[in-house]
Amino acid sequence: MFGIFLNQSESLDVGSPMQPSLLAIALLMQPGPADATAPTDLVAAARSQVGVTVHYDPSYQRLDYPLGDVPQDRGVCTDVLVRAYRAAGIDLQELVHRDMRQAWGVYTRRASWGHKTPDRNIDHRRVPNLQTFFTRHGKILPASRVAGDYKAGDIVTWTVPPGLPHIGIVADERSASGVPLVIHNIGRGTQVEDSLFAYPITGHYRYP
Repeated sequence: MFGIFLNQSESLDVGSPMQPSLLAIALLMQPGPADATAPTDLVAAARSQVGVTVHYDPSYQRLDYPLGDVPQDRGVCTDVLVRAYRAAGIDLQELVHRDMRQAWGVYTRRASWGHKTPDRNIDHRRVPNLQTFFTRHGKILPASRVAGDYKAGDIVTWTVPPGLPHIGIVADERSASGVPLVIHNIGRGTQVEDSLFAYPITGHYRYP
């Protein structure tokens, strides 16, 4: 629910007889990071977790690195993002761990977990750490209450009772009143719900 816990590349042979104009076309056709994380792909990957991740489980677990994950039937709110981005070719576990090693002080200014060094088993599964990562490497957007400010694939963070951080992804569907739905795990497994304005919004991001 809240992310709170108990304690690559294909090369082109430029020396081949390919004509320069064809070479340029081939290079332009190579997919980049933005293509790999199109909002529709991200939303679809998040929605695919509905009915699969059915439990909320905040227990600390030792994970493989990179691409480590807890069992698919369980997780927390951050796991919705981690799994969706992995399906789009981005491993937040590795990216957050590397960034925390380079900028540890920046991360601990937002929230200190009592650790003296980064922990690749858990750091990417904590909402404040993802907020710091998206602030440093993504696009910060207004945390408004205007429905039109939110696009499919946007990342939103909230404070939910009793004052805990929470995170989710904006879906490509809207409620009857025109408010975008969100995909998140707030205690009942991954769900698509009309919860965007249900709690105080603390962050609004796009990545990449």
